[in-house]
Amino acid sequence: MHVLMINTSPHQKGCTNRALEEVAASLAKQGVDSEILWIGKEALHGCTDCRYCYKNEVCVFTDDKLNEAAAKAKAADALILGAPVHYASIAGAGSAFFDRLFRVISKQMALKPGAGVVSCRRGGASASFDQLNKYFTISQMPIVSSTYWNSVHGNSVAEVEQDLEGLQVMRNLGSNLAWLLKCIEAGKDVVIRPEAERQYVTNFIR
Repeated sequence: MHVLMINTSPHQKGCTNRALEEVAASLAKQGVDSEILWIGKEALHGCTDCRYCYKNEVCVFTDDKLNEAAAKAKAADALILGAPVHYASIAGAGSAFFDRLFRVISKQMALKPGAGVVSCRRGGASASFDQLNKYFTISQMPIVSSTYWNSVHGNSVAEVEQDLEGLQVMRNLGSNLAWLLKCIEAGKDVVIRPEAERQYVTNFIR
């Protein structure tokens, strides 16, 4: 079992990464492998709704790690999205990246567990957490919860280390995700996977 974690912070070893490392350590204790993919800090293109990915299953923009992340996400058993908070929402690079990523992978992610992880100095964690969860719910992905909303607080890694509750939430998230993955593995031969209906797309204005 393998979990892909995506770090969209401009700081490779910052607060968001520290939270993801805590999840990774908890997963490892349960025998679940994971990796953290950092998207870098270069400028990222937003989705232009060109629909190239609809036919080709890759993003038309190839100058960043989007298509690498898409391939890894499709191969993974679960996905964790990590993002810092900027102005009470996830940082712009993460929003652009995830919008494009889920255009590419959404139809292949059904029934794979997902979880969002956010880091912030003080406020905006809940709004950002909610934003991340919407990527999962539109993709038929079960959301893994913990003992509080999945956030850590601090303006530096040293301050995050003082957020004992936040780090505990990350450990519990890892344990809960490992348990769910093992349940899915144990039941895949005895529980029939639901078949999705043909999708209807209804516009409100005709």
